[in-house]
Amino acid sequence: MPLTDTAARQAKSKEKDYKLADEKGLFLFVKTNGSKYWRLKYRYLGAEKLLALGVYPDVKLAGARRKADEARQQLRDGIDPGELRKIKKASKVEAATNSFEAVGLEWFAKQAPIWSEAHATKTRWLLEKNLFPWLGSRPIAEITPPELLATLRRIESRGAHETAQRAKQVAGQVFRFAVATGRAQRDPAQDLRGALSANVTKHLAAITDPKEVAKLLHAIDGFRGTPAVAAALKLSPLLFVRPGELRHMEWAEINWDEARWEISAEKMKMRQPHIVPLSTQAIAILRELEPITGRSKYVFPSARGASRPLSENGVRVALRTMGFTNEQMTPHGFRAMARTILDEVLGYRVDWIEHQLAHAVKDANGRAYNRTSHLKDRKKMMQGWADYLDSLKVGNVIAVDFARN
Repeated sequence: MPLTDTAARQAKSKEKDYKLADEKGLFLFVKTNGSKYWRLKYRYLGAEKLLALGVYPDVKLAGARRKADEARQQLRDGIDPGELRKIKKASKVEAATNSFEAVGLEWFAKQAPIWSEAHATKTRWLLEKNLFPWLGSRPIAEITPPELLATLRRIESRGAHETAQRAKQVAGQVFRFAVATGRAQRDPAQDLRGALSANVTKHLAAITDPKEVAKLLHAIDGFRGTPAVAAALKLSPLLFVRPGELRHMEWAEINWDEARWEISAEKMKMRQPHIVPLSTQAIAILRELEPITGRSKYVFPSARGASRPLSENGVRVALRTMGFTNEQMTPHGFRAMARTILDEVLGYRVDWIEHQLAHAVKDANGRAYNRTSHLKDRKKMMQGWADYLDSLKVGNVIAVDFARN
């Protein structure tokens, strides 16, 4: 006699597991804990097998019968429904393993250790916020150029043209990693050359006119803020390192005896250790700050807690407070300021300047210079730069061609 939905609903647990038969091998299996499972008993190639069809009451009697009918049709077609289910499950697992998100995260994990913290954070953001939401679940081998373009144009629609270009570059690197590891045949990003709006390069604002630099330095000296922010602001033009490197400066990295700041490779963008000679002016600023933040790991600790460095907006907000707009001066602009004046006004050798900026500089044989390259000359340059900045503040501008001395 066929089973009814009422009988299935009223079935109670007993001391032992038991079955309530329906028809054609379908039955409800009732466990001692009261759980109820639909099962289909069938034979394939002479062997008796069971197929799970769901849990009652999530799957009602009618639903279980539909699933049983589908399984019987597969048997009539010569297919084992149990094996077919295993194959589909394995395919889903493989698709998840080879999805754009899975491959992207694997690629990121391999690359992140050789990147700077800032670059790794930016790349992860591009993946998680701009690519994964639309491509993440897709098998990476099945993603087409139009599909990738549609994702990138979503970014463009926000007016974020530079972000769209960067997302395309990151996606291309993920696809090429998939090709290299045998999970895709090609990189569809290659077919999108010229498909995105051209990105107009916008250089970070910087003050390079000595007269305007003098005004900026006077404003910095007159800034009234926390000791950490004030010191970071004063050191920005003197050291002209990247903003992230400055705010992550640690007391343990300062070599007082040699008057230099020694930065480890993992903190640098180019993943090469770097030395910043400290002028007497820079040493004086650090000595003044030491009694205040010297117990912290960081020279410029966050106001929210000494275990964290100064916010990335610390110096930027200070510049805005002093009246300098984002179109006039940025924290990164101190690098352009130094690069321009050291070369065009003071006449220092370009390779010394490039080394001090921690740019990728190579010798005639293509080998990267080490951190001590031209260190003696760079130390003189850094002191000369600090003296020049002081001269601007008192109106006695030094004009010396150091390249000829």
